[in-house]
Amino acid sequence: MFVRTLLAISLSCIFAGTAFAAPPAGLPSSSKKIIDSAVEDPINPLEIKTPIKAASEVQITEQEQQDLNKASDTLNNLQTKEDKTSDTGTAPTVQTTAPASKGSWTLSGLNSATWYENIGRGQFPVYARAHVMLNNAHASPGAIDGTSGQNTLKAISSFQQMNGLEPTGVLTQETWNALVAKQGNKPAFIEYTITDADLKGPYAKSIPRDYAEQAKMPGLYYTRVSEMLGEKFHMDEDFLKKLNPNANFNKVGEKIIVTNVRNELPEDIHLIIAHKGAKQLYLFNSKNQMIGSFPATIGSSDTPSPIGTYKVTGVAPNPWYSYSPSNFIQGKNLKPLSLPPGPNGPVGNIWIGLSKKSFGIHGTPNPSAISKTASHGCIRLTNWDANDLGKKVRSGVTVKFLE
Repeated sequence: MFVRTLLAISLSCIFAGTAFAAPPAGLPSSSKKIIDSAVEDPINPLEIKTPIKAASEVQITEQEQQDLNKASDTLNNLQTKEDKTSDTGTAPTVQTTAPASKGSWTLSGLNSATWYENIGRGQFPVYARAHVMLNNAHASPGAIDGTSGQNTLKAISSFQQMNGLEPTGVLTQETWNALVAKQGNKPAFIEYTITDADLKGPYAKSIPRDYAEQAKMPGLYYTRVSEMLGEKFHMDEDFLKKLNPNANFNKVGEKIIVTNVRNELPEDIHLIIAHKGAKQLYLFNSKNQMIGSFPATIGSSDTPSPIGTYKVTGVAPNPWYSYSPSNFIQGKNLKPLSLPPGPNGPVGNIWIGLSKKSFGIHGTPNPSAISKTASHGCIRLTNWDANDLGKKVRSGVTVKFLE
């Protein structure tokens, strides 16, 4: 048995049923005080002096239900209007004889990339600049990689919804102009100088697959500087390397091209909807306006996410992950294990608990796979999007799972 002062949460939703625990530091002021809890097999659910209500006991007020209905209608309308068959950049109603310009991957080329008709599918500087502008407008495209696709379409659609445009998911001239106006004079890409702190880490030589080996490590840290910088700047690691083909990422003073991204959300998060079909997490304020969205991995056909409406119960940064063989057996591990915190842990580096036992919103060690793979019931975001949300969401916020 492992004993720690931590927040113990049973997580049957991750890797066919596992559990994690986290220290209480950084919990919202409205959260209850945590007491000592033991990591055992099976793991006890969230153990606090005043137990949280069971999911069936969570009360949704009449006003909250009205807000949920309005938000659900908004998202159902959005899903209906999205042009899921169109190339992300195609604007068929616009006619022009000007030749298309793909642009260049230099700093100036990225910042001067501009919209043109029938951009089409692929990896182009115009999408790279659009990704940064979407991120900064709280319509996250996930890991920024300059490539068109469903995450790009959904981010564009969310931006359009939040800014009074027809939510088609198509990058039209009108949408591009609105993005540029929102971005203002802030460049989408900047030059960054690698620091001594960047190189210092700590870093792990590697992350073994076996949980018993992971449990022996001091932390499930990043394994290389380029991985850390990719997450710091919300970038796909391979895309970071593409923009900096001559960089070795191991020298203080080395200059590299990175995104110029925001790391904050609006304060008024009143309602969260996890849309399973869209593979998106949507945020609404108290005025029932959409104020943010993230691509998300939400359950699978084998291990579906919950049905219904729940509440946020608290936020645990840098969580410990507790493996329980009563839920599933990993390798030859037949005893419970406690895996240390770190961005490469099974739930990333933050956990946002829900009133549904064993379920929550959390990060991931594989940000580029978000919305492209299945989870085991929980809502999985990139580490940066999960941390963004964790800094602003408060206990008591309503969370609804929408098919």
